[in-house]
Amino acid sequence: MSFDELTPEPMSYLGQVAYLQLDQFESIARTVSMAPDLASKERLSPAASAALAKHQGVIAEIRRRGAEPDAVMAPFAEAIDRYQRATQGARWHEALLSNHLTAGLLDDFFISLASGLPGDFGPRVASVLAADSGREQIVEMLGEAIAADPVLGSRLAMWGRRLVGDTLLLARSGLSLSGDAASDESRIEPVFTELIAAHTRRMDALGLTA
Repeated sequence: MSFDELTPEPMSYLGQVAYLQLDQFESIARTVSMAPDLASKERLSPAASAALAKHQGVIAEIRRRGAEPDAVMAPFAEAIDRYQRATQGARWHEALLSNHLTAGLLDDFFISLASGLPGDFGPRVASVLAADSGREQIVEMLGEAIAADPVLGSRLAMWGRRLVGDTLLLARSGLSLSGDAASDESRIEPVFTELIAAHTRRMDALGLTA
C-alpha cells in the first residue's frame, strides 16, 4: 500500500501518530477498568504496554527534531478524542473489539503513509508502528466469548462494521489532499480497499461477518 503524495509533512504526521498511540493506550486502560475479573485485567497488560511503547517511540522522533511533543500533538487532540468517544464501546466486549480493530486499521494506515516521509525517517517510524501489538490476548478473549455466546457474536459483528466507517473517516482526515478530487480518490481508493480487506481478515479470524 502506498500513496506517497498524500503524506502530510513530517511533524503533522508525527503529531497524529503520537496522539493516536496515546489514545490507544488510554482506551486499553479504560477497558481494563471495565474488565469482569483480575485475570482479564492481567491479560490486557501486553496490549497496553505495546501501545505505550509505540507512543514513546514516536515521541522520541519528535524530540529528535527539536520539537515539544505536546505542541505537536495538540492540533489533533480534539478530533481524535471525539473519535474515541464514538468508538470506545459501551460494554466490555465492544471495548475489546474496538481496541483490536481500530488500532489494527490505524496502524496499517500510518505504516502505509510513512512511505511518503523523507529519507530514513519513514522506515524508522514504520518500524515503531509495526512492532508487536500485544493484542493476541484480546483476540483470544474475544474468541472465547463469541464461541460461548452466538448472540454476542452477532452483536459484535454489527459493532465491527460500524467501527470501520468511523475509523476510515479519521484516517482520511490525516491525508494531505491536493484539492483535485478525482486525482486524490484514485490514490486513496486502492489503499483503503486494502485496509478494509485487512479489517475483514481480522473479523473473519474471530468468526464475525465484516
